[in-house]
Amino acid sequence: MDRFRLANREMWDRLTPIHAASDFYDMEAFLRGDCTLQTVEVEEVGDVDGKSLLHLQCHFGQDTLSWARRGANVVGTDFSEPAITLARSLADELKLDARFICCDLYDLPRHLDGEYDIVFTSAGVLCWLPDLTRWAGVITHFLRPGGIFYIREFHPMAGVFDDDPPVTEPRIRYPYFPSKEPLAFDDAGSYADPEAPIRAVSYEWPHSLGEIITTLATAGLRIEYLHEFPFSGYQSHPFLTRGQDGLWRYEEGQASLPLSFSIRAVKPQ
Repeated sequence: MDRFRLANREMWDRLTPIHAASDFYDMEAFLRGDCTLQTVEVEEVGDVDGKSLLHLQCHFGQDTLSWARRGANVVGTDFSEPAITLARSLADELKLDARFICCDLYDLPRHLDGEYDIVFTSAGVLCWLPDLTRWAGVITHFLRPGGIFYIREFHPMAGVFDDDPPVTEPRIRYPYFPSKEPLAFDDAGSYADPEAPIRAVSYEWPHSLGEIITTLATAGLRIEYLHEFPFSGYQSHPFLTRGQDGLWRYEEGQASLPLSFSIRAVKPQ
């Protein structure tokens, strides 16, 4: 693991207790039984009862355990030891049959055996990965023939816009196309708690939609669909407004641009 990703791991280690205590993750509601999965994820992944599901980059496991509540046999993985420790404690507290593994995503084949009906990942994960070819290789390694890969992620197009709070309308600030060198950020707080007493340097890699699709196809997966959505699961930019459904969108009357997307792909028999 290079120095960029080591710095990112240190940041996520520090963010875990902050996120666990935040209103954003609403741990009390989750422990009462609330599902943390987005409606679109539940609808597009479909019935998981009795199926094996591998969740990559699971943070502290709320989504993983939400799949377990729906009947899936789940394994969650993440590179943050505090996050995985918390995930395991949540599984124990909720008496859910779930396994959690702490390791770097690219090293996962050395830490986990078997094939899975579903490999799942969701919003805010790809920017932390410098190499999508290796990422797609991990996915195909763990998918059984006929198994599905599903991702819901923030749209790369939305990622080009300035996200500092004073901004009141879309304004291009960041690159769309990938590069070998990461973008460096020195930020205070967190998306889950902007006032949190933390400041950390982190590194992100932009990935275009074309790169994502091509990488999965080149790895041998058959793309069933790419869906693009004009909403986000949280206020990723200050110029978004929240609807009655809890999702965030551009203000009515502004030009419609994609804020998130989903891909479902199958490993051929």
